[in-house]
Amino acid sequence: MGKLTEAIKHLIVLNVIFFAASSLFGLNIGNWLALYFPQNDHFGFWQFVSHMFLHGGFMHILFNMYALWAFGSPLEQMWGRNKFLFFYFSAGIGAGLIYTAVNYFQFNSIYNDLIGVGLQPGDIKDLLESGRYNSGILDQIPEKKLSDIYQIYNTPAVGASGAIYGVLVAFGMSFPNAKLALIFLPVPIAAKYFIPVLIGLDLFSGVTGFSIFGGGIAHFAHVGGAIIGFIMMKYWEKNQFKRWN
Repeated sequence: MGKLTEAIKHLIVLNVIFFAASSLFGLNIGNWLALYFPQNDHFGFWQFVSHMFLHGGFMHILFNMYALWAFGSPLEQMWGRNKFLFFYFSAGIGAGLIYTAVNYFQFNSIYNDLIGVGLQPGDIKDLLESGRYNSGILDQIPEKKLSDIYQIYNTPAVGASGAIYGVLVAFGMSFPNAKLALIFLPVPIAAKYFIPVLIGLDLFSGVTGFSIFGGGIAHFAHVGGAIIGFIMMKYWEKNQFKRWN
């Protein structure tokens, strides 16, 4: 930590520009750049990359950019710019793919339940697009499932968090004994302990729906980024790519 490296600096600047464009100047870029569910009309394949440059609020971008600087800088200094950027975008894209795959599984499960109780595809499409449904189906389908499928279809993912979690994993594997001092913990904790616990909490929240970090968080994107980061680090341990220039 400390030095603001070249790739980190440019990533932070780009994220700030996109945040200012959408939040401060009111440009409606979310429908084009945020990561939508594949069956939504707003979906585009480029969103697996572009969603990494959008954030939902000031604290969202502040924490992500702080983590990018704090944990990414030592990695870029060790690896070089090109290898770091490859790792960062691979983790971010992989996080988006895993998040979408989990959503697709959940969506199809609820969709099949709705078909099973007699709803027609047109009725389900109306539910997805307007949120309207015949209250009579609540006798057969829990209201939470109707809310879940509507949210999956309509709520896009934004943020660099998936890529950041990949960076966290790489930092923990590269500097396992580095002590992380956090506001809500009285003593510094080694990265090799803190980072797995953090990922475990995200996995727990994603599976149970109970989040100690608050709502509106794409937990499986975090877990997905961590998984891709771990796979890449283990691959690099046994193969080439010691440093790219």
